[in-house]
Amino acid sequence: MQQRYRKSAQINKHKGCNEMLDYIWIDDKTPILNQVKDKFKNALIITNPFIQMPQGWTNNKRISGLEHTYPTNEEILEYGKPVLWGQLLKQTDLEDLGRLALAMKTYISALNKDYARNDLMEKLKLGLTEDLYLPNEDKISQFLIPTILDVFRAKKTNKIHYSDPIFDTSGELPIDDVTIQDIYELAPTEIIITDESNDTAFMSVYDSFITLMLTNDSNMEEIVINVGWEAMKCDDNTRINWYLK
Repeated sequence: MQQRYRKSAQINKHKGCNEMLDYIWIDDKTPILNQVKDKFKNALIITNPFIQMPQGWTNNKRISGLEHTYPTNEEILEYGKPVLWGQLLKQTDLEDLGRLALAMKTYISALNKDYARNDLMEKLKLGLTEDLYLPNEDKISQFLIPTILDVFRAKKTNKIHYSDPIFDTSGELPIDDVTIQDIYELAPTEIIITDESNDTAFMSVYDSFITLMLTNDSNMEEIVINVGWEAMKCDDNTRINWYLK
């Protein structure tokens, strides 16, 4: 339809002491919850924050001869600050998060001509001041990883499981030793990270600027408040292309 989905939705498990949950391919034809109903009761769309680098950072890169430079993971972790989508709404004439999502996806050419919104993209550009960068469109944001680990720790999780569908790898990491860099570098794009019981999962979604949380917890609003996410709870009609009206 509007972007590059690679497979239909599916849930598989590895055999072993603890069953591992494979990456779940969410399509845009049916609601998210309908696709995961056999495993999860609730879903949350978390916006990946924009990246604010220090004043003059971009210009210094240009002086060094690097005209088109997106900050590296290491640079973001050392110097970057998160900027919520809501702040961009204040800096532009974009009216809501859905229009902002359309603007960003048009900006990276992730929508076909029937859905692309160049008018919204131009409004977005006016709000992208120097040293402010779009979130990574494919991966879980570096800024979200510490709070995701906090959610797992609150569930008394000792190890986190992960599945990468691109290289078809999976494994587990002790939560007390894992770093933001470790999580960010587990996969080139899509990944699912779960607790040991597979009761809560976090997924990156290709070309989407979001992180999807799937869970059986009923206190999602409390979790969002505690960790400070900007997020939208999915209802029975919410699709992965939630920004299309």
